[in-house]
Amino acid sequence: MKDIARQQMSIKVESMDMLNAQIQMEGRASASYLAMASWCDQRGYNQSADFMYKQAAEEREHMMKIFKFVNDCGGNAISPAIESTNHDFSSLEEVFETALSQEIDVTKSINRIVAAAKKNSDFGVENFLQWFITEQLEEEKTMRDILDLFEIMGRDGIALKLIDERISAE
Repeated sequence: MKDIARQQMSIKVESMDMLNAQIQMEGRASASYLAMASWCDQRGYNQSADFMYKQAAEEREHMMKIFKFVNDCGGNAISPAIESTNHDFSSLEEVFETALSQEIDVTKSINRIVAAAKKNSDFGVENFLQWFITEQLEEEKTMRDILDLFEIMGRDGIALKLIDERISAE
């Protein structure tokens, strides 16, 4: 019976497994952004905290979008277990460096899934992930633009307050 169900899926098993790994990654990213938001909140970086709360919600939306897609294709989406989220940062700049690194990892993962989907002629998965490719380009650019502010404005005192005031949660 299980083999019949797998034959009826509109995505290939390899794609489903990779998408489940991506669900896990998106869930971890959401938890990580929550930890960053908390760190910012505790230090009075209000705009940065709001930005990170928004990022946490967005990553959860991405996770849910993939989760629903897997199930809609007849697959078995697996709810992620989130463990060992880092809550310790030495600076606001490190928070955004961590965010950029996380976004780069997500981009690489999405690209690997798209490459595998192309190789396996899993066109539905490839098409579904096109939105994520564009989204990741935007996410990386946003983080790089914020990190550029540290180079331009500085890394202490009033510069940090001014940087925080330039961060937008919109």
